[in-house]
Amino acid sequence: MANGQWYPPEWPERIRAHAEGTLTPVLPRRAATVMLLKDTGDPATGPIVHMLRRRASMAFAGGAYAYPGGGVDPRDDRDIRWAGPTRAWWADRLGVDGAGAQAIVCAAVRETYEEAGVLLAGPTPESVVGDTTGADWETDRAALVARELSFAEFLDRRGLVLRSDLLGAWARWITPEFESRRYDTWFFVAALPEGQRTRNASTEADRTVWIRPREAADRYDKGELLMMPPTIATLRELSPYGTAAAALAAAPARDLTPVLARARLVDGEIVLSWPGHDEFTKHIPTLPTPGGGPA
Repeated sequence: MANGQWYPPEWPERIRAHAEGTLTPVLPRRAATVMLLKDTGDPATGPIVHMLRRRASMAFAGGAYAYPGGGVDPRDDRDIRWAGPTRAWWADRLGVDGAGAQAIVCAAVRETYEEAGVLLAGPTPESVVGDTTGADWETDRAALVARELSFAEFLDRRGLVLRSDLLGAWARWITPEFESRRYDTWFFVAALPEGQRTRNASTEADRTVWIRPREAADRYDKGELLMMPPTIATLRELSPYGTAAAALAAAPARDLTPVLARARLVDGEIVLSWPGHDEFTKHIPTLPTPGGGPA
């Protein structure tokens, strides 16, 4: 049985065009996504992770399971109340400048709130907000989604401190150069704050689940769950950890070298691969020429 690797039907044609030099790569947009974990009380089976299923109608990865996430908002580089490692520390960790680091961390926290209703911020550097499901919270969340309100303005209006210490940078993946929608995405890990609960607040998702990483990976292997390579790769990496705290503790030592797919011509076929992740390698026959040979 085939696994659940997301593979758009237009990729072979775009890969060929890229190889021939007729396709100009789109510049990737910076983005962040968060693997939100919750302990089950059983270290033997480990924590569960919050995932959403993208609507089948979505142009990018429709029907695929993913984590809450989205693009960086340039407005989030203004001064905000900040707790945890400094912006300089995050800049070094993420491989960007200070303003870029703040915007990426803000994107991770904002998108988790927009799509899952979970907010990694509090009134003090040591606290986290409780229930965020009231009507006034929903009004602000809707304004954030509509980009009528920046996350920096949201935090300032509510007198909240962003808790960057509740995040751990886990991985960085860049959408292949031949894809029409490209993202330079930092993956973070975080634990569900006490007193908060997730909900499907995303207009881009038709279902959300809490699932053990190992179970989700097994269902991907059986072809039951559709996922993009970075999603299944990070799920496999989370599987060994018995608690959310253990995963967070491991994050600072994680290698954030960007993973970028590459395509090359080998023995008359295109080989699509992701360095360091052999399981995603694809072999794509080249188009036949009028004479019957490979293009």
